[in-house]
Amino acid sequence: MIRRLAPLALIAALALPGAASAADYTIDTKGAHAAIGFRIKHLGFSWLSGRFDQFSGTFSYDAKAPEASKVSVEIDTTSVNSNHAERDKHLSSPDFLDVAKFPKATFVSKSVTPSGDGKAKIVGDLTLRGVTKEVAIDASYVGGGADPWGGNRAGFTGTTKLALADYGINFNLGPASKEVELTLDVEGVQNK
Repeated sequence: MIRRLAPLALIAALALPGAASAADYTIDTKGAHAAIGFRIKHLGFSWLSGRFDQFSGTFSYDAKAPEASKVSVEIDTTSVNSNHAERDKHLSSPDFLDVAKFPKATFVSKSVTPSGDGKAKIVGDLTLRGVTKEVAIDASYVGGGADPWGGNRAGFTGTTKLALADYGINFNLGPASKEVELTLDVEGVQNK
């Protein structure tokens, strides 16, 4: 009886969309092939830009069933870097990231909705400063394939905007500076 069911289970698994062909990737932060950047208007006149130097994450991707993709990222908020040491101290303080109390931020996807031409909307939960809110990332597939070291890679880029007040950040930066824009550039190495 078991011998008869095994081929049926294999056929069923192959018939499920994406069941056999999704690939799992680890974000390549060691090779500097990934970045999480941010920018916010400064007094309404220009942009203040920065990044998080330390983060990690994984994603699952199947080009034939992109809606089955999943993303999980953990950001070390203590690694905030705006290229200005005194400003970074302020960004790390309770006025903003409060890194002593909340040293990590996380994003976990809940759905991926393709819109054609390698583009998709990734909806998930972002936890920052102990507050979890649903955010939507506009993502684009950059490319993928074999690398020179015998592995496979896939790259994506994405953007989203966050209202600072949604995460308990109420420091007065002026009316033009109530939202921060995040840019995510991700290259993943396929797990073997």
